[in-house]
Amino acid sequence: MGVYVLLAAAIAAEVTGTVSLKLSDGFSRLWPSVVVIVAYALAFVLLARVLSAGMAVGVAYAIWAAAGVALVALVGALFLDERMTPLMVAGLVLVIGGVVLLELGGAR
Repeated sequence: MGVYVLLAAAIAAEVTGTVSLKLSDGFSRLWPSVVVIVAYALAFVLLARVLSAGMAVGVAYAIWAAAGVALVALVGALFLDERMTPLMVAGLVLVIGGVVLLELGGAR
């Protein structure tokens, strides 16, 4: 399995866990709470596999974190009635742009 496929799966698991945190209502709801634990465990296992496959930790974490932030913000805006202003969108674009620059700077 390619390193970027593993990283995408780690990101998907992290986003699932983070959205489930909101749905767990402070860990007072059982099934969303279970999803949080399983999803975060899976996210870290997959991220560890990405790192053991040779991706630089700074690049892997930057992609994982930035994509997670952007996707959670989008899920919040689209499905959880959370606000998304143009300034917030600009911030997300800057975060993603920074990750792209990290990736380009590490390319040889």
